[in-house]
Amino acid sequence: MAIGSKGLAPADLDGMDNDRLAQELEKAKAELFNLRFSAATGQLEDHGRLKAVRRDIARIYTIVRERELGIRTAPSTEK
Repeated sequence: MAIGSKGLAPADLDGMDNDRLAQELEKAKAELFNLRFSAATGQLEDHGRLKAVRRDIARIYTIVRERELGIRTAPSTEK
């Protein structure tokens, strides 16, 4: 079983355009900051969530980099 958030599997990320990926990245970074803050103050209950969010961020960065290198292609915006 993969560790991470629902909706952020590589197949799901592949279907998102670059702007949506940037939004998801910012959201994940904000969540990671809040989790780290909670951990530092001793209020964090789900320590596994830290690992899951870090992996989500890494997945997003991987998809973005693969698109830059031409390994993956962004979804077409044609209707």
